[in-house]
Amino acid sequence: MRGTKDTAPAVPPPAPGAEQYLALDLANSDLAVPGGRDFDLLGSPEAVKQWLVERELVPPDTRLYEVCAGRVRALRDEVRTLLSARIDDLPAPAAAVRAINDALTSAPSAALLYWDETRGPYRAQAHPIDQIVNHAIAILAADAADLLTGPDAPRLVPCGATPCRRFLIRTHASRQWCSVRCGDRVRAARAYARRTRPNPD
Repeated sequence: MRGTKDTAPAVPPPAPGAEQYLALDLANSDLAVPGGRDFDLLGSPEAVKQWLVERELVPPDTRLYEVCAGRVRALRDEVRTLLSARIDDLPAPAAAVRAINDALTSAPSAALLYWDETRGPYRAQAHPIDQIVNHAIAILAADAADLLTGPDAPRLVPCGATPCRRFLIRTHASRQWCSVRCGDRVRAARAYARRTRPNPD
């Protein structure tokens, strides 16, 4: 059973690989913090909008309702499921694969041709107001598919610090934690265990 949602903790820096892969950053937006607490960085429509705006996936003046915020969170859950399956070398649930494919095809992917007096001819993605979230979700799904099928997939690992449930791309063989904070917590717990271990008679 997961812990209770709580007030915002200090948000850790992006895990290794999350600056390269938006899908990894998305997967890591549901935090588990010490003390049995959970914190969802996408817990409200405003939080989802802020997350998407900061990653330049939607314009700042986007109006986001709960139904769209829920779609982003649902995609995150499916991405987490697929990352776990890839890490554990298990068959991916068909529903999770289908969700990614549905998101990939939810918005036109071709950049359209535009032409105006100032810029002349140029190509840009169409962003009809009713499809802004579809575009964002399609981009995130494509990024997840690239991560899962690309050269970095074998280096995907879960953070080794309890209770953290973030993922990272291991940058070297000894890297086990998503942040310095998680590494420090594990080392402190090991040091405490050594200090409190009974001496054999």
